[in-house]
Amino acid sequence: MMEGGQPLPSPLVPSGNLSDSSMSLEQKTTFVFVVLLLIFLGILIVRCFRILLDPYRSMPTSTWADGLEGLEKGQFDHALA
Repeated sequence: MMEGGQPLPSPLVPSGNLSDSSMSLEQKTTFVFVVLLLIFLGILIVRCFRILLDPYRSMPTSTWADGLEGLEKGQFDHALA
């Protein structure tokens, strides 16, 4: 309390109308965008940790040359005909 009997203004309580405390459309859009970015970041962090814990699970077991069916590697001119 101040000397005149008035309470001290609190920085946590808004000193205006309650309608001014609502977020504007730009603030809401920014808030949604930041939340979506945080969700995306969380998904990427989880994916990176899964790759770090088991790196060979995400690698394919076959190579590009397996589908040539009898042709030696590098002989593409016969495969085009």
